[in-house]
Amino acid sequence: MGQIEKKLAGRGIVLPEVIVLPGRNRTSAVQIGNILYVSGHGSALLKDEKVKRIGRVGEDVTQTEAYEAAKTVAIQMLGTIRHHIGDLDRVKKVVKITGMINAAPDFEHHNKVLDGASDFFYEIFGPDIGQHARSSLGVSGLVSRQSVEIEGIFHIEQIE
Repeated sequence: MGQIEKKLAGRGIVLPEVIVLPGRNRTSAVQIGNILYVSGHGSALLKDEKVKRIGRVGEDVTQTEAYEAAKTVAIQMLGTIRHHIGDLDRVKKVVKITGMINAAPDFEHHNKVLDGASDFFYEIFGPDIGQHARSSLGVSGLVSRQSVEIEGIFHIEQIE
């Protein structure tokens, strides 16, 4: 078990298995050289029943509930990353995340929702690796009415 997984275990976080996408034409992540592109992970596929996964932020889901959903999606993403690269200690930089927030038309705090994932990556990987570029978007709907979907780009240490 690597240092990142020990840190997660110390916080009582168990990484879930990789998500299985519904079509043969896509995968949960693709690695090109030392860059890992992680597909959009959405709150609808989360197994944690304590997280409010479905609904529009600002109507059915509060900003705080959506923040927790974004954090839990980030944990799901780490499960996918581990599946694809084997050891989370190989993550050398969280390069960028993009969050799509299923939001009510007048909701304006998409960035604060995505902080759930950003704060988590920063805390787990530390400032040198975890600080990243990002974009947060408010959208009028997402698959299965999920509240949050996040994709990411990660710099990975090459194995020679």
